[in-house]
Order: sequence, then C-alpha cells, then structure tokens
Amino acid sequence: MGIFSENTESKLNELLERTYDSEKGFKKAAENVENSQLKEFFNNKALERLTFRSELRKELKANGCDIKEDSGSIKGALHRTWMDTKALFYNENEEAILEEVRNGEKAALNDYDDILADNQLPPTTENILRTQRNTIQSSYNKADYLEAIQ
Repeated sequence: MGIFSENTESKLNELLERTYDSEKGFKKAAENVENSQLKEFFNNKALERLTFRSELRKELKANGCDIKEDSGSIKGALHRTWMDTKALFYNENEEAILEEVRNGEKAALNDYDDILADNQLPPTTENILRTQRNTIQSSYNKADYLEAIQ
C-alpha cells in the first residue's frame, strides 16, 4: 500500500488499465480507416496514451503502489471488438469510428474528473492527471472537428 488511500490507488490502477485500453483502441481505429489524416490522428493518440501509461506507472511506483499488469479491462476489449464489428457493417465507418472515439474520450474525461476530485492527491500526481486530462479534452475537441470535416 502506497501513500494513496486504497480507493484512490484502485482508481489509479483502473485508469492505468483504461489508458492501455485507449492505446489499443486508437491503434484499432487507425487500422479501420483509410483517411490519412484520421490514421495519423489515431496513431498519434495511441503513442500519446503509451506515454500516459508510462507516466502513470512511474507515479504509482514512486508512491509505493502496487501496479496492475497492462492487460486492459474487459470493458475495453469489448469496446474494441464492437468497433471492429461496427466498422464492418457501416459504409460510413470513419464517422462511426470517430463517434466511438468521442465516446471513449468522454468516458476518459469522467474517469480523470473522478480521481481529481480526491483532495488527498500529492501535487505531482495531480499535475500529471490534470495535464493528461487537458490533453484528452483537446483530443475530444479535435475528434469533434475531424467529424465535422468528414
């Protein structure tokens, strides 16, 4: 047990899993689009989430926490499978994939907001989480923009 409460440590580990899910989801999205702008956007987001995972793992470790393995969550695996299925059945799959990305980003924002509501976070942890959250907000806004130009 690290310096975080058991509840906060659990939430941070769940966030770590979801970050892994997001990375895999963005890779999957990049595989399912032909538009080079979207492919680049999704690949960049996958790399970004890899960086997020590294930052979160380092922060958890620095604070004496146990780290769950990067296996992702069942929910994330189901979401990626659903994205594959949806891409197969829609002619306008890029629009459908962008919609799913937007849904995933919205859920991520809620996850970050939930953890950031904990007033007991050390400043370093809070700064990492706020920076990552702001980056996700920008991604959410960019997904809206990309959907509008399709």
